Amino acid sequence: MVIELGLAGFAAIVLAGGQGSRLGGVDKASIEVDGRPLLEHALGAVIDASEVVVVGHQVPTDRPVTFVREEPRFGGPAAGLLTGRDVLLRTFPTIAVLAVDMPRLAPGTFRRLQEAAVGHEGAVLADADGRRQLAFVVETARLDAVRPDHEGQHGLSIRALLEPLDLVEVAPLGDEARDIDTWSDLRDIAGDS
Repeated sequence: MVIELGLAGFAAIVLAGGQGSRLGGVDKASIEVDGRPLLEHALGAVIDASEVVVVGHQVPTDRPVTFVREEPRFGGPAAGLLTGRDVLLRTFPTIAVLAVDMPRLAPGTFRRLQEAAVGHEGAVLADADGRRQLAFVVETARLDAVRPDHEGQHGLSIRALLEPLDLVEVAPLGDEARDIDTWSDLRDIAGDS
């Protein structure tokens, strides 16, 4: 089965449960860019989603979302994605996935990804160097089909999880692919505002 464009809606999973080790253990979701926490930027990027799960610490938000911690704890992005998938209340044809540390993602990013995914099993934002970013849409049934058992999730990379899927790569517009992994990344992205 491949993605078809339609009005069925989609779910979104925001990956916000990392350790932020290159930032001295700071909770990335709470870092402010342009006067707003990174989590609020992420929730704004998936404003079109019918249901949102945040994999990370529970904090107040302006939007109703479900919070969950990944299993296994600090098991990596793939474990976070699959934990988020497991707590969705409904099943949607597609799931949008994004890292909390990408403040330049926008609703238009995910609309472009959804459109590009038509005829494929998903679409992923890939930067100019061909590196796939933690911003993608994937067909829910195909994600379910390739997921490993619970023990196989710890330390599994997103790349390895998604390897069997037909994902089309989409070039970013502007700074969409920029993320914040270090304090210098934060300084640079804040300086470009």
